[in-house]
Amino acid sequence: MINILAVDDEKHILRLIQNALAKEGYHVTAVSDPQELEKLKLTEYQLILLDVMMPGKDGFALCGEIRDSVDCPILFLTAKTEEADIMKGLGVGGDDYITKPFGIGELRARVAAHLRRETREKKQAVSVGGVQFLLKAKKVRYKDEELDFTKSEYAICEYLALNHGQVFSKERIYEHVFGYEKESDNSVITEHIKNIRAKCQKAGLEPIETVWGIGYRWR
Repeated sequence: MINILAVDDEKHILRLIQNALAKEGYHVTAVSDPQELEKLKLTEYQLILLDVMMPGKDGFALCGEIRDSVDCPILFLTAKTEEADIMKGLGVGGDDYITKPFGIGELRARVAAHLRRETREKKQAVSVGGVQFLLKAKKVRYKDEELDFTKSEYAICEYLALNHGQVFSKERIYEHVFGYEKESDNSVITEHIKNIRAKCQKAGLEPIETVWGIGYRWR
C-alpha cells in the first residue's frame, strides 16, 4: 500500500485529503502539529503533502529540515502563488505545489502523477555532451562530479537532455515530468530551471537554452 503523509494545521483539510485519497487506495497519515513528525519514521512514506502556512513553523522551514532524510516527492499546499514564494519552496527541496483551495480531482491527479514518476523504470546510463545521466539512480555527473539535483530537477534535465536539440514548452515539460497538465503551473518549471542553471553554473555548465516565446532546450 502507498503511504502518504499530510501535514496541515487545518483538520478539515486533513479530513478532505484522507477521504479523497483513501478512495484511490492510499493510506494517509494526517498530522496537524508539525512537532509530531519527530515521532514518525518519515522514510516509510512515498509522498508528503505539506501545508505552507502553519503556526510556529511554516512548511518551507519544515521541508528544509526533513528533505535530507526523505527521498520522496514533497508537495506544498499553499495559498501563496507569488514567484518568490514558489522559488523559495522549490529551493528548499519541494517538488511541486497545489494551490488552495483545491479540488479533489486535482489533488488525486497531482498525487498520482508524482507517484507514477517515482515508479518509472530506469535501466541504463547515457552521456550527452559530456554530462552523464545515471538513469536508474537518477543522478547526473560531470567531470567526475555529481550535481546535487532534486528529483524534479533531475527529471527535467533528463527529459531535455535525452531529447537534446528539441525545444519544449513549459507546459510540455510539466506534463511529461509530472504527468499532469495545468497552465498555471508554468511557474513551477520556471523556478526549477533557475535552480538547475545555478547548480550547473557552479560546475562550469550552461546546458539549458531559453528559446524566447517557445520554451527550453538542451544545447
